[in-house]
Amino acid sequence: MKDILSEIIAHKQTEIELQKQTVSPEQLQEQAGIIIRENAAHHRSMKQALAASSTGIISEFKRRSPSKGWINEAAQAEEIPASYEAAGAAALSILTDEKFFGGTLRDIRTARPLVRIPILRKDFIIDEYQLLQACIVGADAVLLIAACLSPEQCSTLTAQAHELGLEVLLEIHSPSELSYINKEVDMVGVNNRNLGSFVTDVENSFRIARQLREATHGPASPLLVSESGISDPETICRLRAAGFRGFLIGETFMKTANPGETLKEFIQDSLLISN
Repeated sequence: MKDILSEIIAHKQTEIELQKQTVSPEQLQEQAGIIIRENAAHHRSMKQALAASSTGIISEFKRRSPSKGWINEAAQAEEIPASYEAAGAAALSILTDEKFFGGTLRDIRTARPLVRIPILRKDFIIDEYQLLQACIVGADAVLLIAACLSPEQCSTLTAQAHELGLEVLLEIHSPSELSYINKEVDMVGVNNRNLGSFVTDVENSFRIARQLREATHGPASPLLVSESGISDPETICRLRAAGFRGFLIGETFMKTANPGETLKEFIQDSLLISN
């Protein structure tokens, strides 16, 4: 099967270069500086929100995927993120890749004034330019994917994100990527979806849970997140017992007529199981 990730990264590199020709990095840096000064007292920590939450659910706003096509083509950023918050989500993940996921930075800009919980910019981030964009539209955290970066790039982007007031969720998929984890990352996510084939297996989180706990053990250890393939509350209970505190869920909610209501029922079922 063709490596979808390679295709996405190649497109992303071209996309960023075109964006830089329209708005220079220096212009973005100036805008980001203004945003940081204006919002210095309004920092929202995704890590703290997940740690304090009884559910730890990161609800995802996602219109489509490369493997499944359109999931919810008509989804509105004016409605669903706010309904997620009302239903009890601890944080939001908003896809901003347009070609492959049907998302846009405007979705974060639209949702930001409507919600108080942290927002993760979920994209294939390979350049500081994208961190500046995330800061400007109102994101609180960004996703860095080990499969897209070298350990050195990951470390550099993490430092740059922190300078902009953004937290970092570092995503890994296999034990071979544990070396990407450094003491600076705020959260470490295990993607249960293989980004080469887009095959999803939630057992992936359980397979590497012990090694992950050992790699992140320490006084300022990152919070652990399981991503993708979570479709029932019982799985969250098992993941929590394995050391995870954040649970990123998208398609389970987005494929329904009312994602917010589906999340509300999911949380109610989760609390019943845990009590």
